[in-house]
Amino acid sequence: MASVGGSNEGRKDGRSSTGATVPEGRPQSWIRNLRWVRADAGVAPELAETSVRDLITMALMDDDPDGPTRWKAVDALHARGDVETFTEARRLCASDARAERVLGVDILGELGTPERPFVDKTLSILRYLAASDDDVRVLHAVLIAFGHLRDRRALPSVIELSTHPDATVRYGAAYALSHVVGRPPDPSGLAALRRLADDPDEDVADWAALGLILP
Repeated sequence: MASVGGSNEGRKDGRSSTGATVPEGRPQSWIRNLRWVRADAGVAPELAETSVRDLITMALMDDDPDGPTRWKAVDALHARGDVETFTEARRLCASDARAERVLGVDILGELGTPERPFVDKTLSILRYLAASDDDVRVLHAVLIAFGHLRDRRALPSVIELSTHPDATVRYGAAYALSHVVGRPPDPSGLAALRRLADDPDEDVADWAALGLILP
């Protein structure tokens, strides 16, 4: 596979592929090969009593956006599910620094799972970022968070971003659509998913096609 915006080397259908990486080395396939693996990992015992601010600092100090240190801290923040963690994540989402905005979004996407006590406020923040932020990594993180939330109210934002010129963002949209299109599926959302299933980028098309066949 090629990297983002990359070539169609090795393909027989002429389509390009985002392949294994996105800007600053973020794995394009992180949902498939990391997030699901982490799902049952639980919170590291040594982090259970660590303060919210210290966990955020710990996550930001890991230069690898998919590094184990970063995600151990994020998992611990998810488990808190409290007002303090939500408030800090919201603050991060308003930062001028991309790394902080991405972290804030990553925290909000699964905060307090499975109860999700802040879902309404979280959706408002994420939809604002979806409409106003122009950073590819932030938009990708927002779309993944929409997918985790599985809330149909995110659908208009996801459809809007499904036509983004960057394949990394469209990949996030393909993932999110399969979770927010609803049952029965919203016609506009289903049309967007079908369009992405024919995307010139291999990874986008494959994920959208999977979304069409999964219940």
